[in-house]
Amino acid sequence: MAEDTIRYRDPDALVQTDWLEAHRGDANLRIFDCTTHLMPAEAGTDAPYRIVSGKAEYDAAHIPGAGFIDLQGELSDNSTKLRFMLPSAEQFASVMSRCGVGEGTRVVLYSADGIMWATRVWWMLRAFGFDNAAILDGGWEKWQAEGRPVSTAPCAYPPANFVARPRPDLFVGKEQVRAALADAGTVIVNALPPELHRGAGPSRYGRPGRVPGSVNVPAGRLLDRNTKTFVPLADAVAKFSAAGVESSKNVICYCGGGISATVDLFLLYQLGYKHLTLYDGSMGEWARDKSLPIETD
Repeated sequence: MAEDTIRYRDPDALVQTDWLEAHRGDANLRIFDCTTHLMPAEAGTDAPYRIVSGKAEYDAAHIPGAGFIDLQGELSDNSTKLRFMLPSAEQFASVMSRCGVGEGTRVVLYSADGIMWATRVWWMLRAFGFDNAAILDGGWEKWQAEGRPVSTAPCAYPPANFVARPRPDLFVGKEQVRAALADAGTVIVNALPPELHRGAGPSRYGRPGRVPGSVNVPAGRLLDRNTKTFVPLADAVAKFSAAGVESSKNVICYCGGGISATVDLFLLYQLGYKHLTLYDGSMGEWARDKSLPIETD
């Protein structure tokens, strides 16, 4: 595919810092900081990590007019031991309504410490039928590096009425992944770093290794190391093609906890792939379930 023929499927789903600074006062715009941190697990627990909300950093400095979304605290199913699992439609709609997201609004999402927190919320919005959301390319790091304005003022948008229209095919569970292992029409993509994909050394998720037959397109390699922006689409095409991720196939993406895989999904969606889904439990579930097969190099 020639570089000059590659176009974003939905160019409005990625905005630049200059655009956001010019439009952040738009009446229908809703900006959200989605930052979350993964810290070392507490001693004596079997949790893969400790989750810390980015609210303290948001309180210290954020994009003027931005609200804050607590991904684990507000937009995850906290009735399960697995972290960051998709909440119910009712829970998601309640939070979005309180945050001021509904018909006629446009959402821009950003995060620090990785764009994956923003892409996770973007993917969930799509899963509940809301398509007017965008990612801030480069996130908080790029905004700060450019010396753009920041604020400490809290933000509360007027409540709205978010109507969830679930698209259940955007998420799958372990049984659907297990069934896909024998399906030649499905490619399973691991977004974790190469050493975790190979199963080299211990894994914080449990058994080291990967879902059998899965290919590796690390989320980190889809972002520019210096600017934190997405790589050009031509580079993304090359990385997915080299791994055998064909647009004619069904694609299941996974990672450790269903977060970084949404970076892959964001670019695959923009590249026009039509059959995309996220294994929500990812290795946090798969590696600990000894009834499920695992593969290492």
